[in-house]
Amino acid sequence: MRHRRIAPLIVATALFMETTDSTVIATALPAIAADLGEDPIALKLAITSYLIALAIFIPVSGWMADRYGARTIFRAALGVFTAGSIACAFADSLGYFVGARFFQGMGGAMMVPVGRLVILRGTPKHELVGALAFLTVPALVGPVIGPPLGGFITTAFSWRWIFLINVPIGLLGIVLASLYIENLKEDGVPPFDWRGYLMLSIGLGSLMLGLATAGRHLLPLWASLGCIGAGAALLAAYWRHMRRVAHPVMSVALMAVPTFRAGVIGGALFRLGVGAIPFLLPLMLQIGFGLDPLQSGAITFSAAAGALFMKALAARILRAWGFRSILLWNSLVCAAFIAVMGAFRPQTPEAVMLLLLLVGGCFRSLQFTALNALSFADVVRRDMSQATALTSVVQQVALALGVTIAAFALEAASALQGHATIVTADFTPAFLFMAALSGLSVLVMRRLDPGAGAEMSGHGRRIEPAGSAPAAAPAEPAGKP
Repeated sequence: MRHRRIAPLIVATALFMETTDSTVIATALPAIAADLGEDPIALKLAITSYLIALAIFIPVSGWMADRYGARTIFRAALGVFTAGSIACAFADSLGYFVGARFFQGMGGAMMVPVGRLVILRGTPKHELVGALAFLTVPALVGPVIGPPLGGFITTAFSWRWIFLINVPIGLLGIVLASLYIENLKEDGVPPFDWRGYLMLSIGLGSLMLGLATAGRHLLPLWASLGCIGAGAALLAAYWRHMRRVAHPVMSVALMAVPTFRAGVIGGALFRLGVGAIPFLLPLMLQIGFGLDPLQSGAITFSAAAGALFMKALAARILRAWGFRSILLWNSLVCAAFIAVMGAFRPQTPEAVMLLLLLVGGCFRSLQFTALNALSFADVVRRDMSQATALTSVVQQVALALGVTIAAFALEAASALQGHATIVTADFTPAFLFMAALSGLSVLVMRRLDPGAGAEMSGHGRRIEPAGSAPAAAPAEPAGKP
């Protein structure tokens, strides 16, 4: 009994460390760039490398837990994340820092799904709801306290302490996991598609590295183009491989399900714009407005606070209006709030920025909730693992692409306006471009059937008492802004 109560707390603490870390870094990017002697835009690689690590290693984490035991992999994830944090703290160059962030992301990718498995397999069903409640706290609270915490640490001490504070937490988590988490395994685990996985992971990593470095950061242009070509070739090879094997590591067969297809494709377009916010907004506040990291974090946290507030209302709104109406109109509203950020100026009252970011965060949270639920509305139980793997990869790649495209847009705006360095005016066209990309998701949502997902949302039926709502879809993976 004691073990079952402590295990969820251990997992929740580890996930809190991961989600907080993934949000604090955005506030510290300008300070890190100055310390490393790099252009702040080059630090996009620190965000994209982490997100790509999540995309690459999340699909294999569940199989590894089944094969080698949840405790073994969870402890390994904590160890990798902690070691990656130490490497980040002592980074003295852009390449070193990007590599350390990728290594740290490997640990983060394993912590999230394996931590969930620890709870699902080690907790009796009558205690499962309470245990899983622990896992919602990191995802909701971490992004709220992350920006101001990162700003405080960067301003009062050094950005390196953002990563060093993970060390004692990670080491304590390893000790407690050894004492209180059972090493549960699964019998009859099927062989893993390692050949396909290598083609998919190396292909994705190479393609994203080439795209992210094509802006003359880290690699010469010829190397970036080579990465893009190699990545595209490997992904094409995986497409052929996927259609020839019985159990591919990731299959797109589920794209034949209309609601799943809409959730994945529409969600990817939406995340292109949303992925730019944690990158563009702190840069604008600090480089454009001249705010310090603490002041910047005290403003940007309000978007996450709005998302936290909306979590309590999202289910009722979906029941009242249905998936299609919400996803169609709310995508336009969310795009408008991204565009509004481009209108911020140094003289804009802080209260106005806080309010707009808070309300925008509410609408984005509603869209995320609807997209996640719709994606799994018509997926049968036996396909849930494949569906989760595919959506996780697409989500992380879309967020990483959003950062990469935003950096290109910002550099292009600065060059077209003849600015030698990035100034406040350059952020306006960048935000407008990303808002337009995000708004393209409406083209997907308008093709949805009016009754899409009605069984899950309960649209058209009486709102049931608390506790009787349809089962929730899998949560948004860590690293989401």
